[in-house]
Amino acid sequence: MFVLGTAGHIDHGKSVLVHALTGIDPDRLREEKERGMTIDLGFAWLKLPSGQEVGIVDVPGHEHFIKNMLAGVGGIDLALFIVAANEGVMPQTKEHLDILDLLGVGKGIVAITKKDLVDEELLSLVTMEIEELISSTTLSQAPIVAVSAVTDEGLPELVSAIDQLLSSTQPRVDSGRPRLLIDRVFTIAGSGTVVTGTLIDGSLRVGQEVEIIPSGLKSRLRGLQTHKTRFDTATPGSRVAANLTGVATSQLQRGDVLTKPGWLAPTTMLATKLRLLPSLRRPLRYNTTVSFHTGASEVMAKVRLLEKEELNPGESTWAQLALAKPIAVVKGDRFIIRSPQDTLGGGEVIEPHTKRYRRYRPAIIQSLETKEKGTAQEILAATLEANQPQEIGNLLLNCGLPAKEAKLAIEALIQDKMAMAVGAGEHRLLFSALGWEHLLEAVTAIVQDYHRRFPARPGMPRGELASKLKLPPAAFTTTLHRLLDEGVIIEEEATVRLPSHQIQLTKDQQAKIDAFLNSLYQDPYAPPADLMPDTELVNLLVKQRRVVKVSDGVVFAASAYDEMVEKITDHIKAHGKVTLGETRDLLNTSRKYAQALLEYLDQEKITRRTGDERVLGTGSP
Repeated sequence: MFVLGTAGHIDHGKSVLVHALTGIDPDRLREEKERGMTIDLGFAWLKLPSGQEVGIVDVPGHEHFIKNMLAGVGGIDLALFIVAANEGVMPQTKEHLDILDLLGVGKGIVAITKKDLVDEELLSLVTMEIEELISSTTLSQAPIVAVSAVTDEGLPELVSAIDQLLSSTQPRVDSGRPRLLIDRVFTIAGSGTVVTGTLIDGSLRVGQEVEIIPSGLKSRLRGLQTHKTRFDTATPGSRVAANLTGVATSQLQRGDVLTKPGWLAPTTMLATKLRLLPSLRRPLRYNTTVSFHTGASEVMAKVRLLEKEELNPGESTWAQLALAKPIAVVKGDRFIIRSPQDTLGGGEVIEPHTKRYRRYRPAIIQSLETKEKGTAQEILAATLEANQPQEIGNLLLNCGLPAKEAKLAIEALIQDKMAMAVGAGEHRLLFSALGWEHLLEAVTAIVQDYHRRFPARPGMPRGELASKLKLPPAAFTTTLHRLLDEGVIIEEEATVRLPSHQIQLTKDQQAKIDAFLNSLYQDPYAPPADLMPDTELVNLLVKQRRVVKVSDGVVFAASAYDEMVEKITDHIKAHGKVTLGETRDLLNTSRKYAQALLEYLDQEKITRRTGDERVLGTGSP
């Protein structure tokens, strides 16, 4: 199926023509009927001679309702551009044409309405005026058909032209990522919440779970209708009414996008090639606030020009748009920007999710140009370079390419050693070749600096390395495994070190260790604490198992600790238990040392406390 959208100045007969073609009055609001003026979007459908059906979105022509017009033309396949024969080209005629041109609507028909009100000479003049007007736009090849909705003259020719154009139009591609661009939200008694919109990029089926973006609300499709006919499946290119479960109308709004869960993320910053209309009277300056329109959504945005301070009418430049609220867009979506009074320009979303770029950077501009016009491999490489590492699944979403084409290009990048894959499956991380090289350099430099600052330590804590690299936990774990496999670093317990690292002690540190160990050997079961060195040196001795630290203030020589453990366990085996007092007497030590030792043995499960006694634990020798 296809969707046709009307466009044109107020009171040029758009709604009357739709009614004449379809028998359906698109003006659904009471105020519209009372004022004889379209205010919001209207909807109808037409069965063509070929048998195919086309949905029709009728838009308001009044300048006060341009934002409603923009909500309706975002997903159309064909424009029905309307000019009244008795008035000719008017202000909103030009603005609507500018909008169609900026949105890249390449197929359309010009309908000159109210033919019955003029003679052939005036009709000829209006026709020439229209031909000149559309000559430099995407509708330059559009056929022009003069009609009268009153006498029906020209209507068969108009229907035939619509049918002919749509027969040569490729059906919408089903990429498996459906997006219903919501333009109406309402309630039907007995059914509940209903949303309508144009469905693009994929199909929907009754019963499937769906997600509303940007809110993240989850729902399920209770029913689907196209042109008031129920369907189990709605295909891309259709006007769809979807009956939702579990959500209220107050939770939804025009501009939301209904899709399948888990792939479409909202954004507040995007990059684009922005084109300004040549008819404007003043340039667009850096950081100007505009209204941003795409699909059926509208949000305020600041324009960050990346190459200049101001954009002159008729010029194009790279820009970022900082959005006041999150919206759902993908690469390739078209948009319009407006001031309160005028349409300013528009363009195509090239990078839907982007960090804030620095201005006047040739490398950034080159990357954006690659993403706009490059090959699949070039686009993927540029997307990866801008933000790495990326899970392959996220890269597939961010690149804006068809999934099959992108997957083949990713494997080619890996095979050509232009990218490095880390891990396995859909959660594989991908680095560019240069990005991986930089990571190796960063890891080596970070760990080497740690060894320089702490030469007596066996290695750097893993968590500290993760923090320095600024990688998410899952990404760090996957990357660490690859670094270990390649021998870049070595892991020991919870630390990592370079393969070349050896503990180096200063003369002063070695002297402190020697004095401390000698003091332990002099009174092994009641060692003094006054010669205990700093924590770093004690931890080194613990790791080398030259000492055993049983509490913050009590450290035994390893040989003395082993002797005490043997005496205590032998006593328990002989008597079935041991008390604190018995331990003190057995070792000829003080209560302080006996208690610290027994609590440590409990912790190590060598003993187990039962009341005031100890018995053998599960970890006893």
